[in-house]
Amino acid sequence: MSISQTVKDFITLAIQSGGWMEMDRLYLENRVIAMIGEDSLSKAENREVSESAVELVDQLLTQAEKNQVITDLQAERDILEAQLMDLMTPPPSVVNAYFAQYYSKDPVQATDYFFQLSKNNDYIKTREIARNIIFPAETEYGELEITINLSKPEKDPKQIAAERQMKKVDYPKCMLCMENEGYKGRMNYPARTNHRIIRMNLDGESWGFQYSPYAYYNEHCIILSEEHRPMKITKATFQRLLRITEVLPHYFVGSNADLPIVGGSILSHDHYQGGRHTFPMAIAEMERTFELKGYPNVKAGIVKWPMSVIRLQGKNKKDLVDASQMIFEKWDAYSDEALQIVARTSDGLSHHTITPIARRKEDLFEMDLVLRDNNVSAEFPDGIFHPHPDVQHIKKENIGLIEVMGLAVLPPRLESELKEVEKYLLNEENTIADYHITWADELKATNQITSENVTKVVQTAVGTVFARVLEDAGVFKRDVEGQEGFTRFINTL
Repeated sequence: MSISQTVKDFITLAIQSGGWMEMDRLYLENRVIAMIGEDSLSKAENREVSESAVELVDQLLTQAEKNQVITDLQAERDILEAQLMDLMTPPPSVVNAYFAQYYSKDPVQATDYFFQLSKNNDYIKTREIARNIIFPAETEYGELEITINLSKPEKDPKQIAAERQMKKVDYPKCMLCMENEGYKGRMNYPARTNHRIIRMNLDGESWGFQYSPYAYYNEHCIILSEEHRPMKITKATFQRLLRITEVLPHYFVGSNADLPIVGGSILSHDHYQGGRHTFPMAIAEMERTFELKGYPNVKAGIVKWPMSVIRLQGKNKKDLVDASQMIFEKWDAYSDEALQIVARTSDGLSHHTITPIARRKEDLFEMDLVLRDNNVSAEFPDGIFHPHPDVQHIKKENIGLIEVMGLAVLPPRLESELKEVEKYLLNEENTIADYHITWADELKATNQITSENVTKVVQTAVGTVFARVLEDAGVFKRDVEGQEGFTRFINTL
C-alpha cells in the first residue's frame, strides 16, 4: 500500500473517532505528511478502512524513519507515535462532553466509550499488554492470579546514553499530574500527547479519571487528585472511595497504603486505582464475624485471606466511613510486641497504616481494610511484614494494592528464569539461577515430573510461593498464635 493511501486511511479513522469532520480532511492529511517527512500526497481513494489505527501508525512511523525524521531510538518513535495518535483523539473538552453524554444514559456506556477510545489511540498499550504471561494458581485461599509483567519495554543502551545527556526538567512533577495531558514527552519521560483525563468532582474537590497505559487487569483505571500532594490515608480517603463506587458502581476502587515498604510505587501523588475486575480477595468470604461497638448497622468480619483483612458491609455510606476511620485510628496506635507488631518506634515514626478497597455488592457498600505494618528488624531488614528472603527469588518488590487483592505482578526476569527451572527439573542442560535451586530441588523431591506436566508443576509452585508472599505481608499470621492476636485486636473495636 502506498504511503499516501496509508495517510488517507489514517485520517478516515481520525474523522470517525469523533474529534473532526470531513471538512478537516485536507488539513489533517497535510499535518500527517509534515510529521512523517513527506512533501506531497499522491492520489488515494477514500474507502472503508479494514486496518486499525495502530497498524496504520506503524506504517507511518516506518516512513518517518526512512525519511530520517526519527532514528531507531524507541523514545523518538514513541513521541511521534503519540503525536500522530493525538489526531485520532478528540480534544479533552470533547472527550469529557461525550463521556458526560453517555454517563447520563448509563455509567457503563461512559466508561465503555472512554476505554475503547484509550485502546484505539494506543494510549492503552494493548499489544504490549498481550505479551504478559498470565495463569491461575489454585491455593487454600482460592484461585490466585499470576502475571509476569512483560509489557514495559526494556531500554536499550543507546537510549540510556541519550537520557544521560538530557537536562533535568521538573515538569510534569510526576507521571500522575494533570499536566501530563497532551505533554509531548522527552527522552527520559513518556509521551502523553494522546492522553486524556475525565474530570471528576468528588465532594467539591477536583479529581481526574484515566486508564493505566500498561493495565494489569480489565479496565485498570487511576483516579488522581488535581493537586500534586503526597498520598495520605485519612477519613477523607474512605469518603472518596465510597463516593467513587456511587459514581462508577460497576468498578471497585482502592488506595495503596501511604508508607514506604507497604505502599505503592508513587507515594508523591494522591491517587487511587480501580477497574472492572473481580479479584480473588473480593470472592473470599468472611470466616468469622464480630460486632462493632456503636455501629449496629455495619456487618463486620475477618476475611479468609493470607493477609489480615477486616471487611465492613452496610447500606449507609456514612456508617462505613465512620467505622473505617475508627478501625484505622485503633490500628494506628495498636502494638502487640509478642507478634513484632509495633505502632511507633522510639524515633517517633508511625509504622501502621491501612490498604482500603471499596466496592458495591447489590444495595450494599463494602469496604475491605487490610492492616499494614512497615517495621524492619535485623532478621528482616527489607520489612518484617514483607516477602521474606526465602521467597524473594520469585517476588521481592513491595506488596501493593494489586497484589494485596490476589493478583501477582511478577518481574520480567521470571520469563526466562522459569524456563531454566523447567529444564533443571527435567535434568536437561540449563542455566538455572542459583537462588532458584533450593526451591527447584524441593519440587523435584515432591513431584513426579515429566515433560508434559513440568510447566504446570512450576506454575502451581509459583502460585504457592505467591500465597506465602501474602502470608509474609499479613500482620496476624494464619497460625493459632497469629489468630489469637487478631482476636485481641478485634476486641479493642
